[in-house]
Amino acid sequence: MFDDIRPYRDDEVNQVLHKLINEKELQESIAQFSIPLLKKYVPAFANVLVKLSLKYRLKDIHCINDIQKEVAKYLNKIIKTSTNGFTFDGLDNFDKTKPCLFISNHRDIVLDAALVNYALHKNNIDTVEAAVGDNLLHKEWVADLMRINKSFIVKRSEKTKRAMLTASKQLSSYIHHSLTEKKQNIWIAQKEGRAKDGIDKTNAALISMLLLNKHKETSIAEYLNELNIVPVAISYEFDPCDHDKAKELAERQATGSYQKHENEDLKSITQGILGQKGKVNVSFCQPIQGEFEDSKAIAHAIDTQIINHYKLYTSNMNAYQQLNDTDNSLALNDALTERVKQLTQEQRHWLLTMYANPVFSKKALEQL
Repeated sequence: MFDDIRPYRDDEVNQVLHKLINEKELQESIAQFSIPLLKKYVPAFANVLVKLSLKYRLKDIHCINDIQKEVAKYLNKIIKTSTNGFTFDGLDNFDKTKPCLFISNHRDIVLDAALVNYALHKNNIDTVEAAVGDNLLHKEWVADLMRINKSFIVKRSEKTKRAMLTASKQLSSYIHHSLTEKKQNIWIAQKEGRAKDGIDKTNAALISMLLLNKHKETSIAEYLNELNIVPVAISYEFDPCDHDKAKELAERQATGSYQKHENEDLKSITQGILGQKGKVNVSFCQPIQGEFEDSKAIAHAIDTQIINHYKLYTSNMNAYQQLNDTDNSLALNDALTERVKQLTQEQRHWLLTMYANPVFSKKALEQL
């Protein structure tokens, strides 16, 4: 029923790893980033070195938990080298013995779910199965790589409304099954695609999808109790992809559309993981409970918690002040000055806007 979207199981690990080790495109991708000079001048030899390295590093990995431990080690290095400190809070807000559906804001393709996982792992809480859109899985080996690390697939590229509805029902059923039968924590972003403009808003259609599996006689309050939705606010002091996002937003504003470049998602993933992020914080909020009128009301409740728990940094406040500086008397701080270099006026405006919008969102909430 779920074989085409579920993560891989322990008994499938060895076979999938064998496939990945022998995947030429994966070898080339790793060589490109780890030994670029060798890859440029002797590409075939670089691929062989990567393959031998993978064989050696993966020889003792035989189950999903082994993979998770390796990922945790790598994440620890990433946090040390690309942040000025990673903090998390709110783990006392929910029952850690009951599986949770974590719904977070979405700023980074890979790291959002990974950092939630890292905070859980550090507290001996079972890591999540993470949702990943099939728009990122153009190649079979990329899907294998994600599914072997506890990711399940969200079908976004179905061609007809009927196929989309069928896919949504399957996804809704799988999430409920994982939470209630497998007793597995789940992570999913609050909407499709990253919030490139810094506005964190839950798509009500996501909530509607989650409710597709609810029986008519079950109340929304009862079903929410089964899903155990815990909103999560993820705050980055700096976004390693802010330049690219600002350029995209400026182009969309000017032309009404934006065409992705080849391998743009892979570049964003790499940049997001390796780029400097300053301070990073993950806040776990209170579970969404009670009776709600509809999906929009539930989405609003999630938004309220995420915005309230979003941690504002100097980058956010300085950008907000800059956009509200009518007489141009305020200067950008050094960090933002560096980030807006080589940008047009329109691109500069969008970069500041993406940092300022969390402040605007908090102020708007305070006025309600």
